Amino acid sequence: MSLYNFKKIAVVPTAKDFIDIILSKTQRKTPTVVHKHYKITRIRAFYIRKVKFTQQNFHDRLSRIIQEFPKLDDVHPFYADLMNVLYDKDHYKLGLGQLNTARHLIDNVAKDYVRLLKYGDSLYRCKQLKRAALGRMATIMKRQAANLTYLEQVRQHLARLPSIDPYTRTIIICGFPNVGKSSFINKITRADVEVQPYAFTTKSLYVGHTDYKYLRWQVIDTPGILDHPLEERNVIEMQAVTALAHLRAAVLYFIDPSEQCGHSIEEQISLFESIKPLFSNKPLIVVLNKIDVVKPEDLPAPKKQLIEQLEQACAQGNLVNADSNSELRTVPVMRMSTITEEGVQEVKIEACERLLGHRVTEKMRSKKVDGILNRLHVAVPAPRDGKERPPVIPPAALAKQQQRAAREARKRKLEREIELEQGDDYVLDLQKNYSEIPEEERHDPIPEFWEGHNIADYIDPEIFDKLAELEKEEELRIAGGMYAVPKIELDETMREIKDLARQIRNKKAILKDESRLTKQSTKPIMPRTSRARGRERSTTRLRDEMEKLGVDMSDTKQAHFTRTRSRSRSLSAPAAKRARADTSRSVSRPPRDTQGVKDVAMQKKAKNLAHVAIAKKTKKMGLKGEADRFIGTKKPKHLFAGKRGIGKTDRR
Repeated sequence: MSLYNFKKIAVVPTAKDFIDIILSKTQRKTPTVVHKHYKITRIRAFYIRKVKFTQQNFHDRLSRIIQEFPKLDDVHPFYADLMNVLYDKDHYKLGLGQLNTARHLIDNVAKDYVRLLKYGDSLYRCKQLKRAALGRMATIMKRQAANLTYLEQVRQHLARLPSIDPYTRTIIICGFPNVGKSSFINKITRADVEVQPYAFTTKSLYVGHTDYKYLRWQVIDTPGILDHPLEERNVIEMQAVTALAHLRAAVLYFIDPSEQCGHSIEEQISLFESIKPLFSNKPLIVVLNKIDVVKPEDLPAPKKQLIEQLEQACAQGNLVNADSNSELRTVPVMRMSTITEEGVQEVKIEACERLLGHRVTEKMRSKKVDGILNRLHVAVPAPRDGKERPPVIPPAALAKQQQRAAREARKRKLEREIELEQGDDYVLDLQKNYSEIPEEERHDPIPEFWEGHNIADYIDPEIFDKLAELEKEEELRIAGGMYAVPKIELDETMREIKDLARQIRNKKAILKDESRLTKQSTKPIMPRTSRARGRERSTTRLRDEMEKLGVDMSDTKQAHFTRTRSRSRSLSAPAAKRARADTSRSVSRPPRDTQGVKDVAMQKKAKNLAHVAIAKKTKKMGLKGEADRFIGTKKPKHLFAGKRGIGKTDRR
């Protein structure tokens, strides 16, 4: 029996999409141009190829759908019954059978029309036969619209089914709706099953996984089962019955003594009796849940008596028919609360242990017993006659052990090993390994050498005492007024100099602030020439400011604070150009074309080289100037390169 991964089944397209996919593929993958001047054999082969290609595509696509859907006879009986409950076995087989029939019909249509095409006597006749063949194939697929839609819905539902392995260790939880099954699976596994205070919250099978004894266990949460005949149960309930019937698992039957589930204890025990045949040859545990609400001891007398009778019947083994397996006759009745988590782990451990014991017993009875018994087994003999029989080690092995121990003893421990042994108490001490230095001198401070001299030889041990004496002497001198500075009275000249220096410093600070403000300002800056018209700077103003600062400006009455003499009209053009260049340039910097040039001859040579370089750029490279970054339109090479014949200038 094979296990299927239902999530890998390919999507089943609708009939219209199916036809569109196949016909468009035929159009893309086969030649499309045929001329009437071709030979008739070539025309026939052209259309025969199209018909055969279409038929093969239909055949492959339908075969893939039929093969990917699980066959009910090949899968595990659990999956077969589950699919029968969910999709109706007859309807499912009928849908796949109809697709199989459609596949055979399409093959026959293609075979008939290929036979007719072999006798086509013209292009028109062959084309009409091809159209008829493809049309009949499309008609056959259109009739399968309902089957394809049904199979796509089945595929979607199968992909949503949980992955249940029928052969692995499994625990099944069953009982009336709303007795706490989903809460239990949420506690012991990583599943997240919806929990609500109403019946049939769980509408399908849920699977969670847990670990016990380093083994993986799957726990299945089944929908609630109501107490009525099998033929009256709905699809939701039948999923639980199917799981109970076919999976070899430990079964936990949940009972709610508090009756918060909406069903009395009598009804829950009655359901237990009605589904008793499903528990045959399976480890069974009865779980009394919700003991945080009410304990069995606190129930009214009639209900308490029912619980006691159930416990007695479980202890005596009268409930389950397990003649073949004596260990399954007794059924433990355990108590649990998923709210306080009291008894949750105990129930899980008991279920796992009983299932493990049952699986071992089953294997011992099967043909696999030889494989189990042939495994390695360590024999531990029982003591007898009071004599000690210690293990005997051969002399050669004993000698090897002694040699290894001696080598280990001689081996020096690494610092890493000592660090691991001592932990936080470890302190790195490398000086203990200085074997050439006597042991009492190993931890002496290491001398420090500078330029070949031991610094320790030049250290005065009494330096701190001498320093203290010097500090005392210094304090006495300070107290005696030895370092007191005599007050010097300033004369009139020094006072004037000080006042003048203070004014200069203030003026300098004001100019700095003004300069900073003008630099940070976002207003447009007026040119210097236009600013000079406003007479911000003038000789009179300069003279007044300097006199205010105490500078004697009497000798500057005849000074020439005048502008540069303007150029006369008699200047020649080169001279005027030179004069303009000189006025626009700072006097402190030479012109750029003379910087780094030692004489006139080198200057001429540099100008010639620059002229040649610029001419190369403007003529050969097509640039507009020295700083041009223009890139002309690039045209495709295949239009402007290679040989072209007459009338071949257009690439199309």
